[in-house]
Amino acid sequence: MDIEIIAVGGYDEVGRNMTAVRCGKEIVIFDMGLRLDQIMVHEDAELESMNSLDLIKIKAIPDDTVMNGMEGAVKAIVCSHGHLDHIGAIPKLAHRYNAPIIATPYTTELIRQEIAGEQKSAVNNKLFALKAGQRYTLSQNLILEFVRIQHSIIDVVIPVLHTPHGAIVYALDFKLDRTPVIGEPPDFARLRQIGKEGVLALIVESTNIDRRGRCPSERIARDLVRDTITSFEDDKNTLIVSTFSSHIARIKTIAECAHEIGRKPVLLGRSMEKYSVTAEQMKLVSFPETTSVFGNRRTVDRTLRRMMKDGKDKFLPIVTGHQGEPGSILTRMATGDTPYQFGEGDKVIFSANVIPNPMNSGQRYLIEARLGLSGVRIFEDLHVSGHAYREDHYELIHLLTPEHVIPAHGSMKMTAGYIQFATELGYAPHSTVHLLGNGQRVRIN
Repeated sequence: MDIEIIAVGGYDEVGRNMTAVRCGKEIVIFDMGLRLDQIMVHEDAELESMNSLDLIKIKAIPDDTVMNGMEGAVKAIVCSHGHLDHIGAIPKLAHRYNAPIIATPYTTELIRQEIAGEQKSAVNNKLFALKAGQRYTLSQNLILEFVRIQHSIIDVVIPVLHTPHGAIVYALDFKLDRTPVIGEPPDFARLRQIGKEGVLALIVESTNIDRRGRCPSERIARDLVRDTITSFEDDKNTLIVSTFSSHIARIKTIAECAHEIGRKPVLLGRSMEKYSVTAEQMKLVSFPETTSVFGNRRTVDRTLRRMMKDGKDKFLPIVTGHQGEPGSILTRMATGDTPYQFGEGDKVIFSANVIPNPMNSGQRYLIEARLGLSGVRIFEDLHVSGHAYREDHYELIHLLTPEHVIPAHGSMKMTAGYIQFATELGYAPHSTVHLLGNGQRVRIN
């Protein structure tokens, strides 16, 4: 049985992740993601009503036409977690493959919601929820296993494809957080055991390979957020926090801090409602009983009007918009497109980093400038990354001892940086560590 890794998307950029692994005449696809900044660049793009070829053309979803000439049957579409750069293209591409979609329970529910909103394609693939620690037999030769890991969204796994020639480990995305705020630490014992059993190839993210040391635990971010919010217990001005709507652990921390200082946490925004309500309904998180959530635009504006009337000091809005995205709650508030009015001494906390591309940086600058004109005080960098740093990658490789390494999830600069890192560990370029671009493939032995 020959084994081939096909880089479909996410090897030339951060986003639109998709990798295919061919084992003989059987194929397993890992992730089908969206590239969000490409959607924002095309302001008139309505994702739900666009067809896949148009989205491929603007490089918003993976160009899976590379799969057309591939001999073999797709046995499964496997998703590592629920971020849109890993599941956002499923409504556009999954129907092309007669295969089940396998993901963790939370990710499966998010995929179900994405499919329900699709207007162009009829996606009838079976959805199958697999928990961390469980296995699923795909065929006589292929067994899928989910290994518990941590990231900036809940219910994340490292999928492991067991083949007759060794395991294929798909580590997009991960951090080795030993003291997480939600969930258990990574399953180091199982990763070490898989390494002893034999890992043929590690497909691994390269996002933070240039950052030395270890990625800080989410508990560090929790303490940063708590120290800042609780210091304003007697403050009568606005206190607003913007963070990633999918970062349930961070939202839990912010809501608890708001409750602690006597303010009602109010989650605002459609994506904030989607991720948080789904997590709470599945009993994966518990927010303070004073927490409320509003996603519909008209309801959001009505809620903001009530905050102005009842007193801004009684609430702590947790909102979308930390990247300055057009149409997000914070952007609309800053531009005067809501009933909410900022004043001197009001405070906005950014508990998120700026995703590094020129458009996001420009949008965030404009938002901060507008807030500054209203006398708003801004707090930045109350955040830790959800992606492994260099020493975390060093540990993962030593746990797994893979024969081959294929860096992914990054620009060519990032993946090339991983090649250099792997070379320092004894891997040989073009032999045991492989630099791929979108559409390229490598056969491993």
